[in-house]
Amino acid sequence: MSGPETIGVDLGGTKMLVGVVGPDQKVLHESRESSTGKTEDEIVEALAAELEEAREARPEVVAAGLGIPATIDHEKGLAINAVNLEITDVPLRDLLEERSGLRVFVDNDANVAALAEFLYGVGKDAKNLVMLTIGTGIGGGLVLKGEIYRGTIGAGAELGHTVINENGPPCQGTCPNRGCVETYASGTALAREGLIAADRNPTSALGIAHDQGEEITGRTVTEAALAGDETARGVVATAGRHLGVALADFANIFEPDVIVIGGGVSAAGEVLLDPAREELRTRALPPMNRTEVRTAELGPDAGMIGAAAMARMELEKSG
Repeated sequence: MSGPETIGVDLGGTKMLVGVVGPDQKVLHESRESSTGKTEDEIVEALAAELEEAREARPEVVAAGLGIPATIDHEKGLAINAVNLEITDVPLRDLLEERSGLRVFVDNDANVAALAEFLYGVGKDAKNLVMLTIGTGIGGGLVLKGEIYRGTIGAGAELGHTVINENGPPCQGTCPNRGCVETYASGTALAREGLIAADRNPTSALGIAHDQGEEITGRTVTEAALAGDETARGVVATAGRHLGVALADFANIFEPDVIVIGGGVSAAGEVLLDPAREELRTRALPPMNRTEVRTAELGPDAGMIGAAAMARMELEKSG
């Protein structure tokens, strides 16, 4: 892809990653900031400050793409509602264009991560791709026949809020539903179940860490699982089986070439994905039960790279 340098912003439930990306996908400037606990106004201020810093570092940038963990009105550049951040009906495009002087385009964070993997990563040979970004929550992105699928106004593909148990526990944040896959397989869910497992198994790595006053987070559980702790592996495997129930639904609905799993929890690798694949094989209809499930290739930079690419593509569309 040719074109100018653009800024990509990946805003998550706990962090903000900002980079200037060239048309060859080379990251020319990068910065990170925490987003944990920020109010709506503080998020807007932080975004404006990061765009200014990026522009000072690379004065030739002409546009910014924002990947936001929220339902989005893409045409209006409006962040409608975020489950894990304090964002409600915020006209981010207009606010940030006024503050920065740049063209600004807003999309869902998982949409832009899916775009990055489709263009440059694990899905570059695919026609249809489903992506889940598993972190604080679970985001979903769809690339169908080479185009991001956004729904009517841009708020679609909230795949993390697919219900896998209608009588399950309440979903987190502002989601009004129960039994969403996010409730069972997100980093937040791993932390919750990891703490329960630590109390039940005090001699496990999780139990020892908890006894020593360490906070049990999704990352704690993932790292313990990768190190071989059986208690932690059990927690991750259970999350993987829940994830696989949802993946079977996505395979049946979209019949994608590949389902891509990204986000921080994807670091669990096969400990998470093997049980998910088994559920998919068992539950999905043939031939969808043979859908490939792979870990994202672009790692934590996928959302940033995809947001920058989205901005470049939107500039080309608008002339």
